[in-house]
Amino acid sequence: MLRLKETILDAADRDPAVRRRLVDWAHETVTIRGGRQEVAEARRSMEQNADALDSQHFFTLLLLNPVIEVGEGSTGGGVDVRIMGQEPLANLYFMRDQQAVTECGLVSGRPAKPQRSREAEITRFLWEIIGIPIAGTVREPGTFEGGDFMPMGDFALIGTGDRTNEAGIHQFLACATGFDEIGVVHQPGHPLVPSKRPDPMIDMHLDTYFNVASSGVVIGSEILLRRAQVDVYHRTNEGYEPSGETVTLYDYIRSKGFAVIDLSILEQLSYAANVLCVRDGVILTVEGERVMKTVLANLERKAAVDTARYGRLLRHAEEDYRRIRNVGQFFPHKAEFYQHDIETCPLHFENLTGGYGGPHCMTCALERG
Repeated sequence: MLRLKETILDAADRDPAVRRRLVDWAHETVTIRGGRQEVAEARRSMEQNADALDSQHFFTLLLLNPVIEVGEGSTGGGVDVRIMGQEPLANLYFMRDQQAVTECGLVSGRPAKPQRSREAEITRFLWEIIGIPIAGTVREPGTFEGGDFMPMGDFALIGTGDRTNEAGIHQFLACATGFDEIGVVHQPGHPLVPSKRPDPMIDMHLDTYFNVASSGVVIGSEILLRRAQVDVYHRTNEGYEPSGETVTLYDYIRSKGFAVIDLSILEQLSYAANVLCVRDGVILTVEGERVMKTVLANLERKAAVDTARYGRLLRHAEEDYRRIRNVGQFFPHKAEFYQHDIETCPLHFENLTGGYGGPHCMTCALERG
């Protein structure tokens, strides 16, 4: 298992060329405002002091993206420095979205939201350091995030909607040519949220409402699987061509022979679908009870402010919680997993899931068995 920060820092400490790239990039990331002379002096000072600072200092600059204001020192010498703002990469611990690994190699993505736009640059730096070839890169106007990609043997699913757009999918498919069939899954609206005021965060990625538990079992929110439309593409000598077939995700996955373990509304909202399949039939999951309580509390606050938008969703989620508590089967301690011989390894992620994700979102597969 690789960890992004530790791997980059270790490489920078061992290899002067990597260290130089890290230092130069960090200095470019820092925005300095002020008079021309003061800015030039601050830049010179940064460079002169670089050797005295450890690699973590420069990695931290990349993460924080600080804006610094400098001015002439009040005593007539030196420079006054004030940190005026930062745009930290607060979502970088979700390592799934900056890229996706296919049979043809790693494809570097392009996150849709401005606050995540620099993440793919940092992960690409990591891949270059450890020698992983990049098969392709999604570029503007395309957006592509790895949470929307689900390889499933000779076919794959790619979600499109709030985070991955059509242009991004076409660029991705030009690189990922190893599948006989591709299903492009359109992000469904939630039936309990008014269609005129949808909340795309509820199912922002495919892996927030659908995932694979084994070679014959998937898990997902059936109400969303039945609303999500799939456009089927087949591989040809000229690339992927639409078959003209459009079906629901539920019908599509059942036609492939998979059994479906249904998730309740509250379970889906609580990141139950965001599992990580580490071996056939073995999944890492969130420990659901505490996460559900947090999700309900957050949903209550939203509904108090905007009842028309979130009231129905809250009522159904509360009903789910009462039912689940009464039967004592908080996710992943569900009878269906035992019936399908799925081994679950629950993790206490309640302090991390607030960023909208679970084990699948927080990891990136570099090799697939």
